[in-house]
Amino acid sequence: MPDFTVGYFVGSLARKSINRKLAKALVRLAPTELAMREIPFGDLPLYSYDYDSDYPQVAKDFKAAITAVDAVLFVTPEYNRSIPGALKNAIDWASRPYGQNSFTRKPSAIIGTSPGAIGTAVGQQHLKSILSFCNSPMMNAVEAYIQFKPGLISDEGEVSVEATEEFLRTYMQEFRDFIRRVLTVYPRSS
Repeated sequence: MPDFTVGYFVGSLARKSINRKLAKALVRLAPTELAMREIPFGDLPLYSYDYDSDYPQVAKDFKAAITAVDAVLFVTPEYNRSIPGALKNAIDWASRPYGQNSFTRKPSAIIGTSPGAIGTAVGQQHLKSILSFCNSPMMNAVEAYIQFKPGLISDEGEVSVEATEEFLRTYMQEFRDFIRRVLTVYPRSS
């Protein structure tokens, strides 16, 4: 039985997203101590504090899915040097209403891929700032900005470059170890 359940977010809503391929590779390469579970957010309406007194069911279910996991992994592209608007919207839903932030003390990590040479570096920095405000302890090293080239990762998550596959495997092992360290300091709620 796995030690930890990791909820992962694919930042792009596109069906053929290269970040979805990366997420599949990470699930395949994750150590056995991690159970991986996608947390979809594409059906969330645009957040407004008008909802704070009466969250719609889709948002309640979304927050419950985050509460049910031990840690979160963001697999996201970079749009206009930031994160996709849908992902930011999801984070806004999860972190509200005030005092009910689903990310508080929840270990997190960020990874992403892009055809560009710097991968998703700038978008990840924005996401780190957001998660810092959300009081989510972040794995700051190993950083992972993957330049995607055609054929690097198949639709099934198979990685064609051995060095990249080993890097991703190591990344997930480091995340497992980070989760263990964080939850030693901030034990899971019973």
